[in-house]
Amino acid sequence: MRFYLPALITTTLALSAAAAQAQDLAAGEQSFRKCLPCHAVGDGAANKVGPELNGLDGRKAGTAPNYSYSDANKNSGMVWNEATFKEYIVNPMAKMPGTKMAFPGIKNETEVGNLWAYLKQFGADGKIK
Repeated sequence: MRFYLPALITTTLALSAAAAQAQDLAAGEQSFRKCLPCHAVGDGAANKVGPELNGLDGRKAGTAPNYSYSDANKNSGMVWNEATFKEYIVNPMAKMPGTKMAFPGIKNETEVGNLWAYLKQFGADGKIK
């Protein structure tokens, strides 16, 4: 029995991690509802008041096709990743003065992390990676 215990522990931890991630993605999807009036993500996403967010992880700010960005966004030099997103979404207008994104921000760290987990799963084609 003692030979099976490490395998059992490893399997249990892996399943727990997967369940936690699923909960995070579900919470992130719920949080994204705040973004839906202006943004879209997923298969068939199109620009709205704000750009579509497919392939956000690793994308240079101000580069979504067919979207009219502010000069502040186009010239920010920002590349979206977990750290830049988390800094930005707390207070977009403070992080990028001159942005068109008039959004009060999301202050809760857990919610921001869940939202990022939800968004980063979408590739540039809108499909889940």
